[in-house]
Amino acid sequence: MKILISADMEGATGVTWPADVLPGTPQWERCRSMFTSDVNAAALGFFDGGADEVLVNEAHWTMRNLLLEQLDERVQMLTGRHKSLSMVEGVQHGDVDAIAFVGYHAGAGAEGVLAHTYLANSITGVWLNDVRASEGLLNAHVVAEYGVPVILVTGDDVACEDALGYAPGALKVAVKDHVSRYAAVCRTPARTAADIRAAAKEAVSLAGRQDPVAGGPYTVAVEFDAEHLAMAATVVPGVERIGERKVAYTSGTMFEGIRTFKAVTTVVSSAVEEQYG
Repeated sequence: MKILISADMEGATGVTWPADVLPGTPQWERCRSMFTSDVNAAALGFFDGGADEVLVNEAHWTMRNLLLEQLDERVQMLTGRHKSLSMVEGVQHGDVDAIAFVGYHAGAGAEGVLAHTYLANSITGVWLNDVRASEGLLNAHVVAEYGVPVILVTGDDVACEDALGYAPGALKVAVKDHVSRYAAVCRTPARTAADIRAAAKEAVSLAGRQDPVAGGPYTVAVEFDAEHLAMAATVVPGVERIGERKVAYTSGTMFEGIRTFKAVTTVVSSAVEEQYG
């Protein structure tokens, strides 16, 4: 049995502030160990529950944040950019029995610690078929096309609530409680590691490939904080403006949908000016 872990950092133990997740800062260096602890705890729990393989896909920023030397020797890690399916790379090869979203967070425009969707700022909301979408919801629809269930979600309490909408049967572990976008009541790494490991062990019982979901078409709408970003996004084929600061596109599958979304965010990132956005 093979479990894939999609590892993001904003929802990791102890993380509450932009510098905690910004590569190169002293705070990021400190928080990398707590992030790695969360991921390793999930892997250990999966092995405890009977998994044969655990592959960790780095999903935060440069995708070079986890400390490989602090992971269990049985774990394999996919690190670095650029990848066809970005945050859920690896799910498409037909050998993954389940996936865990570790260190996840709420989406842009919602309450939650460091809430955002792909871009740290600039995007103020994303909707999938008129439902406000987090990265978790988007990625859950991608992996469903490959018949892979989401069996574990960790993050702040808001991220766990969000997961009820896209993975109601998955185990959830809150490592901190949201106070504001940049504040949380945090549990210690020792406690969160124990909680995550226990939940992961139990979650293995939920693993097992399912029938692929063909749920398209999917319409994705993206709202930005400035009108010129909406204009910039229309460079991507199929993306059209539906408002002053909002664009939308429709894809037949979420494989296509998430790749178009990545193209939109890449183009928009290049259009953001240093001070004025």
